[in-house]
Amino acid sequence: CPLYPMIRKTLHFAAIKTRLLLLYFICISSSGSAQQVSQPVPGAPVTLQNTPQRDTANKTNTAQWRSEQARITFRKLHSKRSNVPDTQIHSFHRRPFQMGWNRDLGNLGSPITSLLFRPEHRVGPTLGYHTFDPYRFQTDSLNFYNTNRPYSVFTYQLGSRAEQMARLLHTQNIQPDWNVAVQYRKISSQGNYKVQRTNHDMGSLTSGYKSKNKHYELNLALVYNKIQNDENGGIVSDSFLTLESFDDRRTIPVRFQNDAYSNRRSSVTTLQRDFTALLVHRYIFGRSDTLYNEDSTHFTHTLTPRVGVSHRFQFSTEKYQFKDLRPDSLRYTGFFEQNFGSEDSVFTEQKWFYVDNALMLNGYLGKEERQVTFAAGLGNRIDQFRTAYGNGSSREQIISNYLVGELKKEALSAGQWFYDASAKFFVTGTAAGSLLLQARAGKHISRRMGSLSAGFEQRVNQAPYSYQVYQNNYHSFRKDFNKETITLLYATIQNDPLKLDLGIKNYLIANYFFLNGNQRPDQYADAFNLTQLWLKKTFSWRIWVLENDLLYQQPTRNAPINLPAVAGRHQLSIETHLFGNALKIATGIDARWHSSYASAGYSPFFGRFYFQDTYRVNNAPEMALFFNFRIKSFRAYVMGDQLQTFFARNVINAPGYPAQDAMIRFGFNWVLVN
Repeated sequence: CPLYPMIRKTLHFAAIKTRLLLLYFICISSSGSAQQVSQPVPGAPVTLQNTPQRDTANKTNTAQWRSEQARITFRKLHSKRSNVPDTQIHSFHRRPFQMGWNRDLGNLGSPITSLLFRPEHRVGPTLGYHTFDPYRFQTDSLNFYNTNRPYSVFTYQLGSRAEQMARLLHTQNIQPDWNVAVQYRKISSQGNYKVQRTNHDMGSLTSGYKSKNKHYELNLALVYNKIQNDENGGIVSDSFLTLESFDDRRTIPVRFQNDAYSNRRSSVTTLQRDFTALLVHRYIFGRSDTLYNEDSTHFTHTLTPRVGVSHRFQFSTEKYQFKDLRPDSLRYTGFFEQNFGSEDSVFTEQKWFYVDNALMLNGYLGKEERQVTFAAGLGNRIDQFRTAYGNGSSREQIISNYLVGELKKEALSAGQWFYDASAKFFVTGTAAGSLLLQARAGKHISRRMGSLSAGFEQRVNQAPYSYQVYQNNYHSFRKDFNKETITLLYATIQNDPLKLDLGIKNYLIANYFFLNGNQRPDQYADAFNLTQLWLKKTFSWRIWVLENDLLYQQPTRNAPINLPAVAGRHQLSIETHLFGNALKIATGIDARWHSSYASAGYSPFFGRFYFQDTYRVNNAPEMALFFNFRIKSFRAYVMGDQLQTFFARNVINAPGYPAQDAMIRFGFNWVLVN
């Protein structure tokens, strides 16, 4: 069997590394396991044994919280909607950073682009490096938990060629209204091809606090990301993929190969590192009350808010670094001309540091379950940019002031309308005139009709700093750009009984920022439209489930955007319970495809994808077989990925960057509730 050596090697790695990781997790959970009958699915009740009876002679507002069944919920920043952790196994096997339409460069942890066009979401001064964003923790997308039991989650995934991803999350409430959560994620992979190693470390800490009288609220988020990527420049030619003598993909020549430097590491590397601290707190004025239970042994505070004041403070530091320790003059042809000696190197580094303060007045209308909130205020930013190039550096400081406003009503129960709008407008500094205006509304109409939502967005942006300034120790340039404008209209329909999701987006873009075919920052002045349609439909019959995702995009013909006109993803699976509902499985086949198109190229010099129209990608559909299962709070999968390589060449994700060979991958997710 051609898969046998691959399976044996993968399972050998799994046996060693999984035992060490499980040993650590068993140790940290041993203190809580003595009182735990079973490890529940998150959000499900937990039955405890030998729970001591508490004296209820004194009134308390924490007794019920400490003795009730396990409850794990989380919410996003600036939202009251409670969510429960995901426990599904239908798509558990899919790569977490390639959900939807994302594609990497053929190695876990490598730069990511998307088949679905999404312009960069920015307003005001920015640095402009985003190809690793799907891997990063970001403050505005973190979860703020509320638990009455210590809650821990360990996730581990392993694939061929030492591809690994581990994530550890622990959260618990210090008090009923004060939670702390910390998580760490490690990604590393040697890759199927030469010198394409990735090594990423990411961590975050969140804390949500509300005073007992409900007047004061605080949310704190800390994020650290370190992204290390070896650049191999892509393979020299796709023709090597069809030659039997290069069945071992690590023998295929790559553009940045330099055996005199190392046969395992590339002499060309990029590093991105960032740290962000976010503090959002507010004080609310309103009518307070105290509610007691029937025997007056327990009480809760309530607050009907009327007005408030909130403060948002954020500071961040971000760095991008490019190093070539064994430069070749041919490598930089068309970029700059330079003859290099044996001791020469190419180096550039850009740093961004900013401090952002915003003070807002808040108002509240209606009862808590149907409350409308609105806010308006002022903000100030100090941005500092620095470019270092080995033998010198340049700096730039920008001071900006902006106006900000928000309006929001959430649908906290079925049948309610939701709507929200926000605006941010820069009035001083180099970003003066930049704005972000967005609004949306929707409603769950009925069980049969489902939910309908629609929205609008208007953005006016300046070019990122990295587009305007570039300098290494041999070459430099500066460019000025007009402001980019992006107008978006969209609508979505979701119908749960029909298992149908449908949506449409239309972009109108002018002065679009992009990297041209010479891998230089450029601007497309003409306005153009881009329309997107997507459909998700699931068919179910007994234990059979067929899920279909379809995407259609129609850009203006001459716009400098690389995207396929049509793309799809389909999954046929058997999903059922076994052994008296003790085991749930989902097993089947997963396939994804796209129409032929000129895909974007990748520029390691700028850490971004660039527009090209000379190389077209025409791939065979990607195929995978998977077996997912869940036993109580333990989920796992085993899958064979990229199986189409048994009868076709490797999929090409970008010019010079093919996807992996056929490989075995497995992973698990283990939840502990103490």
